Amino acid sequence: QVQLVESGGGLVEAGGSLRLSCAVSGSRFSINALGWYRQAPGNQRELVAIITSGGITNYADSVRGRFTISRDNAWNTVYLQMDSLKPEDTAVYYCKLSAGGYMYTYWGQGTQVTVSS
Repeated sequence: QVQLVESGGGLVEAGGSLRLSCAVSGSRFSINALGWYRQAPGNQRELVAIITSGGITNYADSVRGRFTISRDNAWNTVYLQMDSLKPEDTAVYYCKLSAGGYMYTYWGQGTQVTVSS
C-alpha cells in the first residue's frame, strides 16, 4: 500500500524558509512524477511544483525562483525548499504521487504552512 507522509510544515515569519519532506513508500509501480500542491481556506487546491522521473521540474508562477523541488534517486523522499516565504503562501501543502504510467495517483495527508506578516 502506497504511503505518502509529509512533514516540515510550521509557522514562520515572512521572508523565512521552510523545507517540506514527502516520504514515499509502498509503490508497486514505476513512479512517474511527484507534485507538491497547496490549498488555502476557500481556495481550490493548486499545483505548486512537480518533478518527473526524468528530473524535469516545473513551478507555479507564484513560487518560481523562491521554491525548489528535489528528490533522492530512489524516490524515497521528495523535498520542497521554500525560501522568501510570503503570507500568501499560507496553506495546507500536499504531495501527490503519480505512478504506473500516470494511471495511479496517491495523496498524502497534508502539512500546514503558516507565514506571518
